[in-house]
Amino acid sequence: MLSNLCRWLTLLFVVIAWLPAGLAQDSEADDAYLPQSWKEIDITLPPAPLEQNLQAIYLNAVAQNRFLVDLENLRVDPDGVVRYTLVALTPGGARNVTYEGMRCETRQWRIYASGRADGSWSKARRVEWLPVREEAVNRYHAALFLDYFCVDGVIANDVAAARANLRNPRQPLVTH
Repeated sequence: MLSNLCRWLTLLFVVIAWLPAGLAQDSEADDAYLPQSWKEIDITLPPAPLEQNLQAIYLNAVAQNRFLVDLENLRVDPDGVVRYTLVALTPGGARNVTYEGMRCETRQWRIYASGRADGSWSKARRVEWLPVREEAVNRYHAALFLDYFCVDGVIANDVAAARANLRNPRQPLVTH
């Protein structure tokens, strides 16, 4: 009887010793499906955009401002952010340059820096990510998201794919 008890206790200890290891393996496998915390990479500001590298984007038929992306300094980074230099031109001749990022996963964008006339950058004071909204006027973030960088909500595979989307838009380009 004592030997049977010893066998049962040994078996019980083996099962108990095995259970936590098995549970730990299952929980590790389940962790792959849990949302991971996102960390943005450190960035380096690009050089000022050159006119020959700028590609116009289509907004809509009534847009008065023109928006152009610097193809040379376009990036699709490992943190899931498309980073680009945007040049906005008004009919009156004003020119605004910004270095921005877009997260396809969360449908957000942010500005890293604004361009100065001498080609240098002024870092942005506001660093929060903002939602991409469909606007009637100057819908450039929505256009970049929907038609160029995050087509069907999926980030461009790489820089070549993002450039191809910019060069061959879904919409016809209208020049002013």
